[in-house]
Amino acid sequence: MPQFLNTADADFEAAFTALLGMKREDSPDVDATVAAIIADVRARGDAAVIELTAKFDRLQLTPQTMAFTPGEIAAEVAKVSPEDRAALELAADRIRAYHARQMPEDAMWQDASGATLGWRWTPVSAAGLYVPGGLASYPSSVLMNAIPAKVAGVKRLAIACPTPGGVVNPLVLLAAQLAGVDVIYRIGGAQAVAALAYGTEMVQPVDKITGPGNAFVAAAKRRVFGKVGIDMIAGPSEILVIADGDTDPDWIALDLLSQAEHDESAQSILVTPDAGFASAVARAVEKRLETLERRVIAGASWRDFGAVIVTRDLDEAAALSNRVAPEHLELCVADPDALAEKITHAGAIFLGGWTPEAIGDYVGGPNHVLPTARSARFSSGLSVMDFVKRTTLAKMTPAALAAIGPAAERLAISESLEAHGLSVRARLDRLNGGQS
Repeated sequence: MPQFLNTADADFEAAFTALLGMKREDSPDVDATVAAIIADVRARGDAAVIELTAKFDRLQLTPQTMAFTPGEIAAEVAKVSPEDRAALELAADRIRAYHARQMPEDAMWQDASGATLGWRWTPVSAAGLYVPGGLASYPSSVLMNAIPAKVAGVKRLAIACPTPGGVVNPLVLLAAQLAGVDVIYRIGGAQAVAALAYGTEMVQPVDKITGPGNAFVAAAKRRVFGKVGIDMIAGPSEILVIADGDTDPDWIALDLLSQAEHDESAQSILVTPDAGFASAVARAVEKRLETLERRVIAGASWRDFGAVIVTRDLDEAAALSNRVAPEHLELCVADPDALAEKITHAGAIFLGGWTPEAIGDYVGGPNHVLPTARSARFSSGLSVMDFVKRTTLAKMTPAALAAIGPAAERLAISESLEAHGLSVRARLDRLNGGQS
């Protein structure tokens, strides 16, 4: 059974603080292993990647077979049913349209001094997208990572997608094709992250690496950060549902289980001012767990990390949600827009009872790569902005330099940076005909 909390209880604050501090992920100390893998790939290139792929993925590769050929991709894509293709194409179209609106605009203006100032946005040149293999091989993640990069104007997109035992997911290859990916490597783990970051004989290095992975992938992303950019270090999935009691309890139960079935370490939380509704949802969850295909995983998640919280009102529910800063937040209330105005920390908000979080995972349009583990307090989900960078622009006229240069000189002198000040003074002297 999940935790049942009530804000009216004397020990609520202690119990809620403990809930916030729960360690949900078994993170073994893999950093030393990952460091050795990265060093090995940097030293031996393809040979190290091939050796590690044989060891961890039971797949024997050669430099020439590290990437899928166009013929192999076409053969696998041909296996996709028309219905699955149509669904994936719809998702790709909606994700592309949503992210196209995120593109920032360049700007240039002249201020009162006569200086021209501004900025421009340019894409990273190449991005590497990590796609987990095996049971966690999701074509939707390919679309969510690759399409924003393509919309941003990234010239070269590479995917690292392990195929343990040689098993391939045709939908992943189709998603890559629809998103405009240039090359798909059948390698994974820390060795794939190292190859993308530093390059090997067959793998060209990239500028940014995005995408989810296990503890080894996360540790590798941490280690290569600085050499390349990364999106985030994501933890187990999570959902918080605020409900006023007017939504079908079974709907809410399914929404909670939609995240619980991801991982035994996932977390699902219901917050409601209606105690009777809270009990009804808990019963609906237990009933659904009797038949759910992934009931062992979902059941463990709900038992170990699930929570049902009864509040005094919806305002208190919103305040608690802001403290959780959930990855996914559903507002199943009569006026979700009004309640959303009170939310300051959430990765993604789903407004109203007809907007299940699962829509956001696939076809809604917004990105499903979102901050977890309370990091929505200071970060955002993946977007076009992750694949562009801003360059500032400044142009001084003689008059503008005469107006603001003396202040720059004074500040340089105050910081004992003589050459800084002299570089301005030399120009000012030229303007003054050599007279200081």
